[in-house]
Amino acid sequence: MVDNLARKILQQARAEGYAVPAFNIYNLETMQVVLETATKMQSPVMLATTPSTVKYFGHEFLLALAEKAQEKYEIPIIFHLDHFTDKEELKKYIRAGFTSAMIDASRSPYRENVEVVQEVVSFARDYGVAVEAELGNVGRGEQEGTLTEPGEAGDFIRETGVDSLAVAIGTVHGIFKGKPQLDYRRLEEISRLVKIPLVLHGGSGLADEDLKQTIKFGISKINIATELKEAFTRGIKKFFRENPEEDDLRKYLQAGKEKMAEVVAEKIRTCGSEGRG
Repeated sequence: MVDNLARKILQQARAEGYAVPAFNIYNLETMQVVLETATKMQSPVMLATTPSTVKYFGHEFLLALAEKAQEKYEIPIIFHLDHFTDKEELKKYIRAGFTSAMIDASRSPYRENVEVVQEVVSFARDYGVAVEAELGNVGRGEQEGTLTEPGEAGDFIRETGVDSLAVAIGTVHGIFKGKPQLDYRRLEEISRLVKIPLVLHGGSGLADEDLKQTIKFGISKINIATELKEAFTRGIKKFFRENPEEDDLRKYLQAGKEKMAEVVAEKIRTCGSEGRG
């Protein structure tokens, strides 16, 4: 197991019964919102960057911003490569300097998932990088995923040496229409069987009480994406309804940032990570 900051903050969260929020970022403004809000609340934080986000930024530019952010903000900050399915692309960015990465082979058969994760973990060890994988498959929108089998989780971790594990218990990526039926008993059993930090993907749209229950039953990291995009967009739309002729992008982007900050602060409080930084 690698001994880096990402692993340390997730292990601490598991030991002390809270979760580290992992917020997807999309541009400089969304990065600023997360970092400024987390600093005010003294919360450790993960900034999750998907393959499309890394390409949008340019990985060199994103790493330069990460370096400056860690100099400026006195909280634990992890820049995390999220939901990478191309292992060679992931290796490229690990070589470049990212220190936390998720390889997602969860849509593959179990044995293929194990083999892909084994390869990435072995590679990442040489760079001191913490690796997350997914067992089971989190759904998307109305599309159901495949729930994680508790009996497979321990074997998967032993075979791969992964540092954290995303589990599927009924959440979905995007906003679920209707009330998600989360399988807390399944989560509790997985948490009893494994000792590494567990990750909840698809945290957007869940009630605060649902999120708190997942933490109670072993979740140490919660991913939030869709709610952030929606809040940022609402702020901009409201600004233009009230100021239809305005063309100063700094003003309408600030309106988006303010709305997104409200969601970030709410999720930090729900995760119980405030004051843990």
